[in-house]
Amino acid sequence: MRTLFFCARDVRDYVRDESDVQSSLFERMKIYRDRDSALTAPIVGETGIEGLRLDFNFGLRLDVPAGDFRVVISDGDSGQIFFDENISDVRLISVEKHFIRWQVDVFRGGMKIFSHKLNLEGRRVLIACRLTGMGDIISLLAYLRAFRDFHRCRLTIHLREYMREFAAHLYPDLPQTDALTFDSYATYYPLMTLGNYPAVPLDIRNEPMERAHRKIFGLNVLPRRATFKPTSPPVTDEPYVCIGVQASTTIKGWLYPNGWDIVVDYLRRLGYRVFCIDKHATETNDGRTITMPAAAENFTGDYTIMHRANMLAHAEFFVGLSSGLAWLAHAVDCPVVMVCGFSQDWFEFHTPYRVANRLVCNGCLNDVRVNFVWNVCPYHHGTERELECQKKISPRQVINAVEQLIIDRGLTPPVLKNFA
Repeated sequence: MRTLFFCARDVRDYVRDESDVQSSLFERMKIYRDRDSALTAPIVGETGIEGLRLDFNFGLRLDVPAGDFRVVISDGDSGQIFFDENISDVRLISVEKHFIRWQVDVFRGGMKIFSHKLNLEGRRVLIACRLTGMGDIISLLAYLRAFRDFHRCRLTIHLREYMREFAAHLYPDLPQTDALTFDSYATYYPLMTLGNYPAVPLDIRNEPMERAHRKIFGLNVLPRRATFKPTSPPVTDEPYVCIGVQASTTIKGWLYPNGWDIVVDYLRRLGYRVFCIDKHATETNDGRTITMPAAAENFTGDYTIMHRANMLAHAEFFVGLSSGLAWLAHAVDCPVVMVCGFSQDWFEFHTPYRVANRLVCNGCLNDVRVNFVWNVCPYHHGTERELECQKKISPRQVINAVEQLIIDRGLTPPVLKNFA
């Protein structure tokens, strides 16, 4: 049985050389770590017709036995036809893996012998979140429960091991599994990819991350975020602020000379203890070394997400980058001062304390004209303007945001408490 791929959208959106469409579509699925096993795993959905099997465990998967079969695949909502061909002895697989209300009709000898529209209600569904970035995963969590409630399915989730305890604490009603199998009615693989790929129904550079999740899961609702309840007491009775100076890539770092040292000195003058909670105190990428500010207290290390969540939940606020720690702070309702100029203000979660210099080159992550490559400044690489979006955010701008946060939140810095 040979494998045949099809696209719900026009294949020319993805494949320029149509002489080898199948090979090109296969290559575009390499972003899925479980691609090969998903392509060959048995399809268990019986149709009542010998050899004809259907499931939705890697997009749409349909085994068509040898014979005179015509298969029509369409959108169950709009009626748009994606595929209409006579095929025999074929495994048909969609390139799209996000939610589409597939309509499958099979004909033999000109007569319709099978018809099925995807319906998740009451069905076993798996969401296999194979994302690696902490921020990507945390941004997704609220949408898992919303997906279950909206589609009224029996949902199980598969997460990276380091995220499971935190997710279980926030959403104890979402069962988790260690195994990634292909025996559910449907499986969805949320991805965050930059560019125009069939893996997701949009170029995520055009949309806020959280809106992208809605489109991936077929949702029209804004999910209600869970409330984090700390599981351990504060590490100190004194007021403290957490900072995170490291990020997954250099382009996310705040690169103003000694900027972090200036801000930490300011926070300490306010009487706050300042805890650096990065995984590593020092990191070097692309010749740039970023080190924990000397005046910050070293709470770096390979701690669990729950440990970090508890520290952030008890903190006055967090000062950091567009990073997983910022998303974690947001998830536990710790106010976030986000220092970031390489993306637009609307891309990550909303915080009134976003700090960027919009008078220099900025926001390239969300510029669809750019073939974005991590750690490479797309417009000014190799020039004195390289990464100016992250270099020309001044400490004064960050301090202004901190001062506004203190006012808005009604906080009293420790140094002023004797005068309160």
